[in-house]
Amino acid sequence: MELPSKEDTQPKPRLIVRLGVFLASHHILFSVLCCSAGIIALLFLPSLAKSTYLSENALIPGSANPLFSNEDVMEANKFIRGIEAVAGESRGGSVMPKFIAQQIKDLGAEVCYHEFLPHSKHFHPLKFFTSMAKDLPVEPNGTYTNYGTNTIGIIRAPRGDGKEAIVLVTPYNSQRAESNEVLSLALGFSVFSLLSRAAWLSKDIVWLSADSQFGEYTAVSAWLNQYHNPMFLGHPTMLDSKLFDAIHEPDGITEKAEFMDFKRAGTMAAALIFKVGETRNHGDRDSLTMYAEASNGQMPNLDLLNVVHYLAVHRQGFRVNIETINSLLSSAWLRVIAEVIQTLGSLLRKINPDWKLDIKAPDYVEGTANLASSMYNQALGVPTGSHGAFRDYQVDAVSLEFSPTFDLRNENAKSSFIVRGGRLIEGVVRSVNNLLEKFHQSFFLYFLAAPSKFVSVGVYMIPFALLLAPLPIVAAALADSKTKGKSLDGSKTKVSADKMQAEGGSWKWLQAARVLLVIQFWAVIVSLLPYYISQIPDGTPIQSAVIWVVLSIILLIILYTMFGSPYSTGVEWKLLKATMITSISIGLGLMSIINFATAQLGALIVIPMCLFSRPLKARVGKNSFPRAVLLAVNIFIAVVGFPPAALLIVKGVSKGSWTLDIGEFWASMEFLWEWSSATYLYLFLVHLPCWLLCIHVLLHPCRQAGSKVKLE
Repeated sequence: MELPSKEDTQPKPRLIVRLGVFLASHHILFSVLCCSAGIIALLFLPSLAKSTYLSENALIPGSANPLFSNEDVMEANKFIRGIEAVAGESRGGSVMPKFIAQQIKDLGAEVCYHEFLPHSKHFHPLKFFTSMAKDLPVEPNGTYTNYGTNTIGIIRAPRGDGKEAIVLVTPYNSQRAESNEVLSLALGFSVFSLLSRAAWLSKDIVWLSADSQFGEYTAVSAWLNQYHNPMFLGHPTMLDSKLFDAIHEPDGITEKAEFMDFKRAGTMAAALIFKVGETRNHGDRDSLTMYAEASNGQMPNLDLLNVVHYLAVHRQGFRVNIETINSLLSSAWLRVIAEVIQTLGSLLRKINPDWKLDIKAPDYVEGTANLASSMYNQALGVPTGSHGAFRDYQVDAVSLEFSPTFDLRNENAKSSFIVRGGRLIEGVVRSVNNLLEKFHQSFFLYFLAAPSKFVSVGVYMIPFALLLAPLPIVAAALADSKTKGKSLDGSKTKVSADKMQAEGGSWKWLQAARVLLVIQFWAVIVSLLPYYISQIPDGTPIQSAVIWVVLSIILLIILYTMFGSPYSTGVEWKLLKATMITSISIGLGLMSIINFATAQLGALIVIPMCLFSRPLKARVGKNSFPRAVLLAVNIFIAVVGFPPAALLIVKGVSKGSWTLDIGEFWASMEFLWEWSSATYLYLFLVHLPCWLLCIHVLLHPCRQAGSKVKLE
């Protein structure tokens, strides 16, 4: 009886293992298909956008008749005349806060002041993610004379318990208020006056008249910091306040105590920041622009935007807009893609009517411009308005900018605008007032393709997943080529496993890991250099950028001298590429948790750079044409992957400007680190090391360790 052979007794590998081996043996084709599918899926996102809808039934916007009437318009006009009169009498910055506070008192509401200092923004590596409250400017005598003053009015809800509040914010410049800022204050006061008489309120109302002489974000952020982190009387900061001298009442002690008493309401349920922008000379009706992007890609709950959009469009007749990239609206190549998408969508709809992918070409172009703007603002990681300060405290907030089409001196048109704007704000407050809990039903992770269309997280993750899928397969193929001796350029020769173990050894993987650690350590130092370079007095952006580049090169040479470069240690390019793929996989995975938009846009650049990089001296068959194509592709992705070049491309697409100097690159990086944007960390801890490893792979002498091994 013949015994079964040893090969027959071995169990067959599981299906998932066989599938992995199959994909690793065809990793080039798999990479091309996945990358192409990822880019195509990204282009299909505008046609996959869904119409917005209300998830929380308790909001019921527009269910009640608005109470804002012509009497409130008269209050607003009276407020405008009063504030213009006091502003004309004196140019002091304390006059307008005093007038606003007096008007709030006359309504019977509580009032207090909040003095704050401008932020002195400097990069500090140990406080990157902690707070936006930067170091205070130092005065020689320890007393601060340059400060802003916020005026806060609070209405205690007659039907509430004081545990929740709704915040209304109106920014203005107390030193020189423009006519549109005065109109914003009048609109806010008229709504606040109406709400002081509302019997249906169950949440406190806080009206913040934010002094924006140092910036809108600074005023709101300083007040929120004081609201959530109380400062006690023993705090060393001293303000040379002139507001006490501007207030004359019989009981000065009571007035001073009221001034120093920082009043608070309940937990903030939502915040609405609104202002009147500049007059537009075109358009058939007044428009409203919504700004929702906060720091590091955070977004408010989509239900809040849906309430604003529904009331603005269907109740008050505003044209609602979001930010868009105007250069894409006139792009010829985008129109060609739109025509192709339209034709393809029509064909797919005929095959299966349930596939709702058909979209008109103009709608696709507009949706792409809006979607690109939403992704860009989230990837930048910088708030698009003072609503970002609220999101830092997990409060849902949105900024509204009204753009009237009439002359502000036209009283009839201005009165009509105040009525519609007041009713819109009243309707939003009514809807939020109905909530029994915080916003939680709708989406927090989404891209806006239009004011009434969005792409949810379950859809926009598909392109990212397709781009990321080839990375482990290619890494497995590289490991397999080291153990079996099968080269990546298609040769079928096999090397003895024992010889490969003796010559290659697992220690070479440790050498590749050491190279990665050296480069990562260099990247950390490069990311911290601006903190020290910014201490140089009177340095221009160009000088700072040149110093940054020179020091970075010198540090890299020193580290390579101390620990060895990839070429001096004899690390093979396959191991170097596998290390690069491992590093970028971890980096993109972590970045997708912090800011998905940054990871998505970064994957479009670094993943093709990782997958298709190979030594320029590598032989690709006997034909010179594939080698020339591969050479051109590798050089192209290496140039595009360089951070300043990537910045130039982003600037060209978003702003239509294709000029960039080294000083502007410094200014852009300074802008990111001042706002504690995680994109700065991504660029220098993920993108830059990946690019440097790619350059090392391209310039590798391509000496194979197996060349000295005898072939069986």
